[in-house]
Amino acid sequence: MTTDNDKRLEQRVIAAAEAALTARGFVTAIDVLTSLGWLPVSGERAWRQGRVPYLERAVTANLSKTSKAMGYFRRWAKRRGLKPSETAYVSRSRDRRALRFSKSGNPSIEHAYRTHWVSPKLSERKRERLAERQSKPPDLVVISAIRDWTCSTCGGTGDLLIMDEPGPLCLTCAEMDHLVYLPAGDAALTRRAKGASRLSAVVVRFSRARRRYERQGVLVEEDALASAEQQCLADEEARARRRERDALRRAEEDVELQVHFAAQIVRLFPGCPADRADAIARHAALRGSGRVGRSTAGRAVEARAVELAVIASIRHRDTAYDQLLMSGVDRSDARQQVRDDVDDVLERWRSR
Repeated sequence: MTTDNDKRLEQRVIAAAEAALTARGFVTAIDVLTSLGWLPVSGERAWRQGRVPYLERAVTANLSKTSKAMGYFRRWAKRRGLKPSETAYVSRSRDRRALRFSKSGNPSIEHAYRTHWVSPKLSERKRERLAERQSKPPDLVVISAIRDWTCSTCGGTGDLLIMDEPGPLCLTCAEMDHLVYLPAGDAALTRRAKGASRLSAVVVRFSRARRRYERQGVLVEEDALASAEQQCLADEEARARRRERDALRRAEEDVELQVHFAAQIVRLFPGCPADRADAIARHAALRGSGRVGRSTAGRAVEARAVELAVIASIRHRDTAYDQLLMSGVDRSDARQQVRDDVDDVLERWRSR
């Protein structure tokens, strides 16, 4: 018997899957679990690093509910006529072992999780390239430490570490201490050095302000870096001209996104002043900001992403939220205190 809760869950699953399909032309089980809010970013990261034995361990919903959602997802994909494409998932650990999804390890369940569902509108060549890209082993990730730590093998420490199943490892114990560091900033140099290096790793550092890991550079073999530097010197002028063209193209895309975002704000909130809608769109869609307008949902100008941007603007400009933060009130408590004021403005802007 299908209950109202089941129907609501199915609707949420379908909405999440449709959003991912629209944005990328394919959709995965991880997309759905993440969109539902059941798979925290930290949990997925730990699983991909091999520190969580199976993905379902990192999912906050119970096993029965997760299985039901995945069933809804597969039935929707088949009804939509999407093409199944099984993808290999390997860990970001040194041994590149296959990642496990389910508690049981049942082959049919593992196969279902690994299957990506691809739009039939994509050409055969694009589907092949997509499958190749998705099956490519992920980059090894090395962490630039922001706090004291101890190597789980030798008991030493250092500026850089790599997470492994037993715990953090120094680069010597990970047999990566022969690599040299290339800071981020030159995309062509980084791409060429990584391509020529038999072993490489992305270096990330946790940003307390943004509450996420941010890329700092890469570790590559010294010979690969020297070769890449020579190549970049040889075609520096041509790359400079290409960067100028790319900058103009990105600027045009940014303006177009802001226009669409502002128009969606006015459609959803007709009472919002036009200049305010423009300001919200510019702020939310600023390139490199990490704000909601730059998310997958934001670039697709989805209603929920637009609403979140509007709520954030109201919270800061039309309530005492910032004053509460300055007085030392915890962020979650401050949001709770101004929630009614935010809802009042939202209702006013919706009704006009």
